[in-house]
Amino acid sequence: GGPVLLKRQVIVTGDRVTGASSGFDQDSGSPAVFVNLDSQGARRMADITGDNIGQQMGVVFIENRTDTKVVDGELVEEKRRVEEVINVATIRDQLANRFQITGLDSSQEARNLALLLRAGALRAPMDIVEERTVGPSLGAENIQAGVNAAILGFVLVAVFMMIYYRVFGVIAVVALLSNLVLIVAVLSMLQATLTLPGIAGIVLTVGMAVDANVLIFERIREELANGMTPHAAIKAGYERAFATILDANITTLLAALALFAFGSGPIKGFAVTLSIGILASMFTAVMLSRALTNLVYGRRSRLKGLSI
Repeated sequence: GGPVLLKRQVIVTGDRVTGASSGFDQDSGSPAVFVNLDSQGARRMADITGDNIGQQMGVVFIENRTDTKVVDGELVEEKRRVEEVINVATIRDQLANRFQITGLDSSQEARNLALLLRAGALRAPMDIVEERTVGPSLGAENIQAGVNAAILGFVLVAVFMMIYYRVFGVIAVVALLSNLVLIVAVLSMLQATLTLPGIAGIVLTVGMAVDANVLIFERIREELANGMTPHAAIKAGYERAFATILDANITTLLAALALFAFGSGPIKGFAVTLSIGILASMFTAVMLSRALTNLVYGRRSRLKGLSI
């Protein structure tokens, strides 16, 4: 790029960087670099960035190079200092021990920037003997393994629900499928990238949605055992289990919001997916499953029993 004018004020040096990795911003899905600083670097970063929100901050890579040239027939080593601006970003908020750099053009640029930040943390000069680029096959395999685990978990849960709760189990499976469709639809609207933490959030949501249906169905069984008619048992089961389901989901939602507020990177991705899943499960496990139950049993005026 073109020349960049920077103020000669060093915020932190490379030895304060404890980690730097490339990934994707969970909000926009664009390439990003996640940076970790030690405690001293975090305090310095917080002091400077807190007073300069909206200003630009540059990352300068300094390399001490040794060149060899021939002088009067003899080889002479000449050391020189090379300074290169590798990134310029706008400070959006006060930064501390963990933050991310966004606005990068490609994943390759994010990987290169993370590599240079990690190299800047080395206390000794580094001579590159060999450099290789390894494809992201391991990450792709992990994602595929996570998807396979989620599918297997869904199938096992569906089989158990249909065997144990019969017709009501089928209703729960339909509601669960709708829950997954809603989650994927919302993530697509947000242009979010599906990561391993996101898959974990979806799997956890499946368990919570099934748990809500189990509470409702067991309540219906209790009401039937107490002598209620099938229609009255269905109504009482949904109404009396709702408070318990609401309390459990609100508690989990608050925990997810805390993870989003204080976490970064993959933790935020898990929190976003979990929050979407909780809201979707409240709709599908309570409202949609009740609508399906009414569709199956509501039109029968003389109902002698329930397949539950």
